[in-house]
Amino acid sequence: MKENRKQQVRSGFTMVELMAVLIILGLLAGVVVKSFVGQVDKAKVASTKASLKILASAINEYHMDTGRWPDESEGLYVLIEPPSDVTNWPIGGYLETTEIPPDGWGNEFVYEQYPESGKAFVVKSLGADGQEGGEGYDADLLSTDP
Repeated sequence: MKENRKQQVRSGFTMVELMAVLIILGLLAGVVVKSFVGQVDKAKVASTKASLKILASAINEYHMDTGRWPDESEGLYVLIEPPSDVTNWPIGGYLETTEIPPDGWGNEFVYEQYPESGKAFVVKSLGADGQEGGEGYDADLLSTDP
């Protein structure tokens, strides 16, 4: 009878072993998700800053071609649609696309003429929250920022 007990082969895992593995996997998943979410937010800021530079450059080119800045009622659409009073507007416009790109969070950029900074214009993104002001990823990003 003692030989029978020794020959029994243990198969499967105990509940404690399974719980330990699940806890470890949960902790690892939490670390991965936390670092991934931070990278996504950083990428949205970087892509928004790149879009701001492209839009500001296109507005400067528009000014050189037409001799005037877009007014606030025209906004950024003068970069893709010719205004009625401009004769030397280039075929295809001033952007590579036929639409004004959104910021990294899918919101529209805001164009302001003669802002507080003393510059001729500013293009801004209202950040992740889409509201004026804010901190961190909710902060406004401006084309006049370095």
